[in-house]
Amino acid sequence: MMKKTVSLLLTTLLGCVLAVSARAQLVVEIVDGNDNPTPVAVVPFDWSGSGVLAEDVSAIIAADLRRSGLIAPVPREDMLSFPKTPEQVSFRDWRMLGTEYVVTGRMQPQANGYLLSFDLVNIFGQRKVFTKQVTGGAQQLRDIAHRAADEVFEAITGIRGAFGTQMVYVQETQRGGQPSYALMLSDIDGARARQIRRFSAPVMSPSWSPNGQEVAYVSFETGRPAIFRENLRTGARQQLTNFKGLNSSPTWSPDGSKLAMVLSKDGNPEIYVLDLASGRFTRLTRHFSIDTEPNWMPDGKSLVFTSDRGGKPQIYQLTLATGQVDRLTFDGDYNARPRVSPDGKTLVMVHRSRGVFTIATMDIVSGRMRVLTETRLDESPSIAPNGAMLMYATKRGSKGILAAVSLDAGVKYSLPSQQGNVREPAWSPYFD
Repeated sequence: MMKKTVSLLLTTLLGCVLAVSARAQLVVEIVDGNDNPTPVAVVPFDWSGSGVLAEDVSAIIAADLRRSGLIAPVPREDMLSFPKTPEQVSFRDWRMLGTEYVVTGRMQPQANGYLLSFDLVNIFGQRKVFTKQVTGGAQQLRDIAHRAADEVFEAITGIRGAFGTQMVYVQETQRGGQPSYALMLSDIDGARARQIRRFSAPVMSPSWSPNGQEVAYVSFETGRPAIFRENLRTGARQQLTNFKGLNSSPTWSPDGSKLAMVLSKDGNPEIYVLDLASGRFTRLTRHFSIDTEPNWMPDGKSLVFTSDRGGKPQIYQLTLATGQVDRLTFDGDYNARPRVSPDGKTLVMVHRSRGVFTIATMDIVSGRMRVLTETRLDESPSIAPNGAMLMYATKRGSKGILAAVSLDAGVKYSLPSQQGNVREPAWSPYFD
């Protein structure tokens, strides 16, 4: 049974890596949005410096807001004027366009960087909502734009923005006829993609630390799966496991002090927790079936995981204080890769019904399931830190792409690579 289990899981892990170019950029394609998005005009910002800015900050803000699906930016060609300040906004003209809000802004140079002063104006209320400022370094124009978009989005929707977050994902290229694997880091809109580390063997299952400074992942560079942690700023790396058999599915505890993972060092795939300070491993499950894919509840008091102890893969919850295990999912013949929303109320999973793999959510209290996606091979869900969206891997034809969907299924967009295939996205936490 052990050989069969290891073979099954290794085949599954290896099957999770697809080809993609090392220089591939992800391109946002809006698939579906809210039925009644709020019309917002992000007017081209005034620039008081010399030359031309390397990035169009107002256009980036508009693109962020459009990607939320809840806001419909007014096209520049439809704008009747380009006010620089709230005082220059003509409420009558913007009402004629049906615009509910206008964003004006002024960019100016600072020592080693830039200052953006921007305003949100309520057209129908005929009032200024706020004036705020964002600063950034010479290479941080996109960061300035994302932070401004977060402020605008939250003021309009009441939902904290997550445009300034990032994602890690897996890619593979062919070099000299041989596969070459990499972890990639990019803005959440796919821009500024850069390589974290390249490997000659498969790499998978990236997981962010709660402070956003590190990632844990599985690499086969030693000839068998091993778990590593890596600091994204310094590049410092530490191998955490080197056991025979499976070493997989690392996931950080909410306080960042522990990693849950799957090890088969004692004969069967079980859930373990590693205390990062002491290096001590604690075994949490003891069952002859496969227990895998652990993920922490936000309060750190329990874990959800996948197990076939009921005959087919389903999701269970393990209470750490008592060791009690409770089954959570019953709908469908396959539920796996559990992820929990930041408020602890919603379970996101890979769900199979009638042979079709999709992404679904379940209300943890009521047990009500909702299928979010419509394609046939959806996997690897990762939830935004504001709980509003999730990223996942899917296919378009034979090509692997990333896609996103809101937890109410009303907003959808895709992030195909211009070259090759991409998969295994991990959405970062907030960085503040």
